[in-house]
Amino acid sequence: MAQQEVIQHLSKDNFSSEIQKGVVLVDFYADWCGPCRMLAPVLTQVAEEMQGKATIAKLDIEEAEQITQQLQITSVPTLILFKNGKEYKRISGLRDVDYLRDFLNAALA
Repeated sequence: MAQQEVIQHLSKDNFSSEIQKGVVLVDFYADWCGPCRMLAPVLTQVAEEMQGKATIAKLDIEEAEQITQQLQITSVPTLILFKNGKEYKRISGLRDVDYLRDFLNAALA
């Protein structure tokens, strides 16, 4: 399954409405970020496993600077888990599939 089919790409225009839809994990990334590129296949795998339970999304920090500033994102990748529009938890840095699966399941419990 292609990445664009399982990972939703957010923009400054749809970010606020999309994070309201249950459990949403947002990857704040930049194209120039090496760890962000390494995280992409991990996120794809988790997104495939979590289909129907949680949404996995990406937001380019350079295209959404105002949101990035509001959420005080200071490093990439930063992953923020939203539950019904509210920040539930956040982590920074490269993580593996098992860690992200557990991270999401905590919000789904």
